Amino acid sequence: MRSVTRTRRLLLAPLVVLAFGAAACGSDDDGGSAGTTAAPATEAPATTAAATTEAPTTTTPGVEGDITVFAAASLTESFTEVGEAFTAANPDAKATFSFDASSALVQQITEGAPANVFASADVANMDKLTGAGLDGTEPVIFATNLLTIIVQPDNPKGITGVADLANPDITTVICAPEVPCGRYADEILTKAGVSVTPASLEQNVRGVVTKVTAGEADAGIVYVTDVIAAGDDAAMVEIPADINVLAEYPIAAVKDSSSPEVSQAFIDFLLSTDGQAIMAEHGFGAP
Repeated sequence: MRSVTRTRRLLLAPLVVLAFGAAACGSDDDGGSAGTTAAPATEAPATTAAATTEAPTTTTPGVEGDITVFAAASLTESFTEVGEAFTAANPDAKATFSFDASSALVQQITEGAPANVFASADVANMDKLTGAGLDGTEPVIFATNLLTIIVQPDNPKGITGVADLANPDITTVICAPEVPCGRYADEILTKAGVSVTPASLEQNVRGVVTKVTAGEADAGIVYVTDVIAAGDDAAMVEIPADINVLAEYPIAAVKDSSSPEVSQAFIDFLLSTDGQAIMAEHGFGAP
């Protein structure tokens, strides 16, 4: 099995952290509480230092053909925009997307689904692809993300941190444990020493977002980028850095892709300055 190769790229907008360093400013029973932050509608949060190696600014010239990209649900908004920009740069090429939990997508690929590219929200599910010998290119990390608590606008239940999710009067939903966001949530709760009985276990992170924004749940654990995408329909309660998880997102072409040149061109565009700028605008951090 090949390990995922990290690529360090220069972003136009550097790593988004959304003030997770607030952990140093105080703590509660969950390892440190944090205030509620309204989800910004159009701009990414505060940033840290950028990577040092300059990324390519162009894609493979003259590529033609269509590809299907299987991508983690948390990439829905960012990859939709990346796909539009990719086609603008390569008018004869087009990327169509299938978004779902990384665990569900890699299972579909191993069962023969016609994917050309796989973008996962964790390394573990990419390892399933490489372990089955179904990767056509060496996987590379193209983005990072952090986890946060999603709450309804104005945080009506007054949730201040992970410990509050154990309150039986607060309806909490998280992802199923086989899904990356569910595994990350379990890691956070374990670090915090908090036991939560979720009202439901969702099959992907968008399910958690939908339950909270629809008023069917008070809180959930999702990616920072999901709350940014929700805009005015949600707010976030920060998870302190000492119990948070940094999610790494790898991408690779699928073996026997029907359009290997277009698959590689899409990956190159995603890793380029333009592609990375789009990811940063949606709240993703540098690889």
